[in-house]
Amino acid sequence: MPAQAPANASGRPDASNQGIVPTLAELLALRTVAQSRRPPQRGRHGASGPAPSPLRGRGMEYAESREYARGDDARHVDWRLTARSGRMHTKLFQAERERLTLVVADTAPALYFGTRVRFKSVQAARAGAVAVWAAVGEGDRVAALRGSHAEAPVAPAGGTRGALRVLDALVRWYARPPVDDAGLLDGLARARRLLRPGSRLVALADPGSLDDVPDATWAALALHHEAVVVLVDDPLERDPPRERLPLLAGGRRIDPDLGSAAQRRRWHDAFPLATEQAATRLRARGVRVHLLSAAAPSQSWRVPGPHGGAAA
Repeated sequence: MPAQAPANASGRPDASNQGIVPTLAELLALRTVAQSRRPPQRGRHGASGPAPSPLRGRGMEYAESREYARGDDARHVDWRLTARSGRMHTKLFQAERERLTLVVADTAPALYFGTRVRFKSVQAARAGAVAVWAAVGEGDRVAALRGSHAEAPVAPAGGTRGALRVLDALVRWYARPPVDDAGLLDGLARARRLLRPGSRLVALADPGSLDDVPDATWAALALHHEAVVVLVDDPLERDPPRERLPLLAGGRRIDPDLGSAAQRRRWHDAFPLATEQAATRLRARGVRVHLLSAAAPSQSWRVPGPHGGAAA
């Protein structure tokens, strides 16, 4: 397990821990790449092309009532005011201009490991930072949580202030495995209580954590929200060396001979194949899934690839 990065005389993390624990500086630096792909700007002379509206939908907050006009939705008739005035009125609602993007951080022990470039935990923090900066660039409020029975979620906030709160939490959560980790399923259950229809959920997860989450949970999340899952793995898990590989499992050492065809098949079934099968199940339930190697550019999961995945 990685330890907290020791500080040198300047108070900065020791460079020898680069790639082992995330730093706030590296997450801040991802703002440029995350916001480089901006949505098209609105034209000044009417709608032309697929430019997105800044409004997030009708919203649920009542604003006022006015006299009914032809074409108004009959479901929004203000019957009380209609009865009092003798003229039909319709309700108007405050348009929702800020969507919520909620980052759910998986903090399973399997993430705090790596063989190339950086630990999976560091890549998860960096992928979360990319999601946060992209959301802030789109005008969203951002929040974050993890599976925990003690730690409260990071409250939603917009702009740089909201981004910094989430980034600070990601640095803390991915510096070392939290002792009170309650699992990804617990984090998703907390998320369902916080999200409103139309929100975006971005889950940062180890592929092995999906085993504990029922498919029905993902289907329920995708029904009313934009659900995105970034699965972080290590190059060793995708393509292990063809030799004996000393590993620790359950507190004891094992030495699988990965030069053996049978052992390599078992490895393939346990890691790459299991990950692909889990991703296929989630996609079938409306979840956008991106596979991200710990050695890949941290923003690469936002570049569409085959089957809705990412170029890694």
